[in-house]
Amino acid sequence: MWRLALSSSRSPQSLIVSESDAGAKNLGKPVEDEAVDKNIFKDCSKIAFYRRQKQQLSKKSTYRALLDSVTAGKESTRFQIINEAAKVPLLAEVYGIEGNIFRLKINEETPLKPRYEVPDVLTSKPSTVRLISCSGDTGSLVLANGKGDLKCHITANPFKIDLVSEEDVVMSINSLGQLYFEQLQIPPKQSRATKENEEDTSDDTTQENQEELGLWEEKFRNFVDVKDNGPASIGLDFSLHGFEHVYGIPQHAESHQLKNTSDGDAYRLYNLDVYGYKIHDKMGIYGSVPYLLAHKLGRTLGIFWLNASETLVEINTEPAVKYALTQTGPVAAKQKVRSQTDVHWMSESGIIDVFLLTGPTPSDVFKQYSYLTGTQAMPPLFSLGYHQCRWNYEDEHDVKAVDAGFDEHDIPYDVMWLDIEHTEGKRYFTWDKKRFPNPKRMQELLRSKKRKLVVISDPHIKIDPDYLVYAKAKEQGFFVRNHEGGDFEGVCWPGLSSYLDFTSPKVRQWYSSLFAFSVYQGSTDILYIWNDMNEPSVFRGPELTMQKNAIHHGNWEHRELHNIYGFYQQMATAEGLIQRSKGKERPFVLTRSFFAGSQKYGAVWTGDNTAEWSYLKISIPMLLTLSVTGISFCGADVGGFIGNPEAELLVRWYQAGAYQPFFRGHATKDTKRREPWLFGEEHTQLIQEAIRERYTLLPYWYSLFYSAHVASQPVMRPLWVEFPDELETFGVEDEYMLGSALLVHPVTEPKATVVDVFLPGSNEVWYDSKTFSHWKGACTVKIPVALDTIPVFQRGGSVVPIKTTIGRSTGCMTDSPYGLWVALSTKGSAVGEFYLDDGHSFQYLHQKQFLHRKFSFASGVLTNSCADKRGHYPSKCVVEQILVLGLKKHPSSVTSHSPGLNHPADPAYGRPGVVSS
Repeated sequence: MWRLALSSSRSPQSLIVSESDAGAKNLGKPVEDEAVDKNIFKDCSKIAFYRRQKQQLSKKSTYRALLDSVTAGKESTRFQIINEAAKVPLLAEVYGIEGNIFRLKINEETPLKPRYEVPDVLTSKPSTVRLISCSGDTGSLVLANGKGDLKCHITANPFKIDLVSEEDVVMSINSLGQLYFEQLQIPPKQSRATKENEEDTSDDTTQENQEELGLWEEKFRNFVDVKDNGPASIGLDFSLHGFEHVYGIPQHAESHQLKNTSDGDAYRLYNLDVYGYKIHDKMGIYGSVPYLLAHKLGRTLGIFWLNASETLVEINTEPAVKYALTQTGPVAAKQKVRSQTDVHWMSESGIIDVFLLTGPTPSDVFKQYSYLTGTQAMPPLFSLGYHQCRWNYEDEHDVKAVDAGFDEHDIPYDVMWLDIEHTEGKRYFTWDKKRFPNPKRMQELLRSKKRKLVVISDPHIKIDPDYLVYAKAKEQGFFVRNHEGGDFEGVCWPGLSSYLDFTSPKVRQWYSSLFAFSVYQGSTDILYIWNDMNEPSVFRGPELTMQKNAIHHGNWEHRELHNIYGFYQQMATAEGLIQRSKGKERPFVLTRSFFAGSQKYGAVWTGDNTAEWSYLKISIPMLLTLSVTGISFCGADVGGFIGNPEAELLVRWYQAGAYQPFFRGHATKDTKRREPWLFGEEHTQLIQEAIRERYTLLPYWYSLFYSAHVASQPVMRPLWVEFPDELETFGVEDEYMLGSALLVHPVTEPKATVVDVFLPGSNEVWYDSKTFSHWKGACTVKIPVALDTIPVFQRGGSVVPIKTTIGRSTGCMTDSPYGLWVALSTKGSAVGEFYLDDGHSFQYLHQKQFLHRKFSFASGVLTNSCADKRGHYPSKCVVEQILVLGLKKHPSSVTSHSPGLNHPADPAYGRPGVVSS
C-alpha cells in the first residue's frame, strides 16, 4: 500500500505529482456505391411460419392449463396445457434457477420424434432452486422462490403466467393468447397410406393451401424448401408492465432502443451475409442473440429465448397515459393507465425454452445472463490495441512496407491482418507461395516489434481431392450433408465448396487440431484467427445461405440450428489456439457470425459497413446493443469497409473507434488505399493522436475487460446502465460510458463545429479530459469541436489508470510507467481500480498471477490498496504521474508514504490542459 497526502493553500483545477474481408464481398461486382439488394432476402410476408401464426392467432384459439396434472419434482414443477381445438396436451415445466431466474419450457408431451433443444450455449446445467407451491385461488397455482419475494402466478383458463415481484406484476406470459405450438405430424404421403378411403378432395384442399401456408414445402424465388418434418413453429407473448424501453436482440443496423413493429416488419433473427446492409432496418444480418432487456425506473428485466432457428420478434409499446376514460355505469371515471410493452417471439422450430431474468438492477441482469451463457473471455492485451486490415495486403513486401509506415509516422499498432488472398487459391491453412513464400520470416519481422498477425479461416472448404484439409474431412464424413445424403456443396470464395459441420464435437476437435504448429505449416505463436462468412454464406443459396433441409450431426436439419453455426466455428477455433499452446495462452478469434454465448470465445464486429457518415453514426447503437447482450468485445470497421471515405470522415471514425472496444481499420479490395498517413500531414497527425489516445488508456481498457470477465459488467455502456434512475438517459444512443468513469460523445456529423453533450447525474460533476473544464450533471452542454476534438469527459469521483509513455505496440509498453487521472466528486473524493497481469497467458486464472489494486482519494489523501488479496504479480512499473482534477485549494505540499518510506514530492503545476512534470 502507498498513500499520497496533499496539504492545500490555493486553487488550481489540476495537479500533477512526479514520482519516477473478406466480409460478404460480391464476386465480380464493383464495390463503389454498392448496397444490399433486399429482393434477395425475405421480409415477414415471405416467411411461411409467420403467416401461419398470424392466421391461426386471428382465430383466438386458446390454451388452458390442466392444474390437476401438476407434479412437483426436485428440479421443476410440471403440468399439462391443452388447446381447445387440437386437444393434444403439451408439457409445461417451470424451474426456479439460482440468482432470481425463472425458466419456462414447453414441449410436446409425446412427440413423434425428439424436437431440437439448443446444446452448448449454457455454460453448465443451471443450479435449480425448489419452487414452493403456495395456495392460489381456484383455477390457479402460485409458485414462489425460497425468499417468497418472487412468484409465478399460473392461471388455468385461459393459460397465463404472471411474474410477481413483491406483489407487483412485472411480466405476464400469454396474456395476449399468442402461445402457438405446431406439433410434429406424419408426412401426408405416409398418412394417406394408412387411410384406405381417403377422399381426393382433402388432397386438393391441402394443395390449395400449400403455397400460402408452406406446411411441407416453402418456395422463395427459385428455391424450394422441402420439409420432411412438416410445420413445427412455436410462439409466445410476454407483456412487460410499466416498461416503455426495451433493448437487445442483435444484430440489426438499428437504434439501441427497440422500436414498435406494429406498422412494419418484425425484428428478424436469422444470420445472413448482407453486403452493405441497409441501416434503420430490422432485417437479420450476421449474428443473432435472442435476448431482450427491458428497463424502467426501479426495475430491469431480461428475456432469453433459447432457440437457434429463424426467429421473429414483434414489439408493441403503449406509453403511459396519464388518464384514460373508463365507463362505469352512467359516470365516466378517470383512471391512470401504466405503460406496457408486449413482446411476441416466433421461431420456426425447436421448443419453447425461455429464461426470465428478474434483475432488479441492470448489473443484476448482466450477472444473471452471464451465469447462463458465460462472461466475456479475457482478451490478450495486444488485441486491445489497433488492428490494421485490408482485403488484401498483396504480399510479404506490402506487409513489410505498411508495418514500416506505422513506425515512420510514429503511429502505434499491434496487429497486421491478412484476408483470403494470402492463401493458395482460397484454401485455408495454406499460403500463396508466390506472394507469401516465407510466412515465418514475415511473422518474425512483426515479432521483433512485439506485433502479431491475424489470418482468415472460413468454414467453406474448396472441393479439391489434392487439398489435404478437404481430403481428410471428406474421408471422415465431416461435412454438412445435403437432403439426399451426400456432402452439401455450395459456391463461396474458392468456387464449389463443402462446409464443415461444426455442430459435431468430432469435427470441432479435428478442426481445432489443424491449428497445431506441426499441421498449420508457416504458422507461429503470434498468428491468430479471423472467422468470416460463417453465417454460413453460400453465394447461390437461398438468401445467400445454406438450404434449411441440409443435414447436420445427429440428423438435425439446418433449420433447427442455423443461427448457432458460426458460434460453433468460433468455439472450435478458440479451442484450437488454446490447444496449440498446450493450454497456456489466451486465444484471439474474431467472428462475423455469432449467437448467445459467443462472448466466451472472442470478439465480434458489425460486418460490411459503408464509408458514409450514417454508418459511423449507427455503429454506436449497434455496439451498445451487442454490449448489453453479453458481447463486450465488439467494434465496427473504421472508415467503412465499402467505399472511399473522405479525410474528415476517416478522422472522425478513428476518433470514435479509439473509444470502442475492438479497434480495427478495414477496407474492401476495390477501394483506394487508406493507411493512416495517406491523407496529408494534418490528417495523419489527427489519426495518430486518436490512436495514441487509445494506447494511453490501455490500462483502463484492460481493467474494464477484467471487470467484464469476472463481474459481467459491459465495457461500453449505454447511459441508462450507469444512470438507471434517470429517465433522460433511457433513449440516448449518440454517447456512451466506457466503464463508469468516461463519457464519450463521438462526432458523427460532417463539418461539425459544436455538439450537444448530455451530462447525466444531478449530483455529478464532469471534467473535460483535455481542457479540464468542469460542469455539473443533469444538463446538456454545447461543446465546440474542431477536427482534433474528441468529446470525452471524466466523471467526478473516478480514478482512471493510464500509460504515460506510448510505444510502437502494447508489447513495447510493458515496463512503461503509469499515471493516474483522479477526478474529484462534489464531495472531494474519488475511487477507481487497476488490474494487471502478464497480458497473454492463463496464469491469472490458474496461478493467481495478477495485481488488482484499488485507488481511493478522500480528505486530501490518495490511497493505493489491494482489491483482491488472492493475486500476486511482480511488476517493474512505477506510477510516474498523478493528475488530480477538482481540488478546491492549491496544495502547499505533497508527501508520499510507502512501507518504510516517507518523503516529500514536489508538485508540478501547469495551466489547465497542460501536463507538466
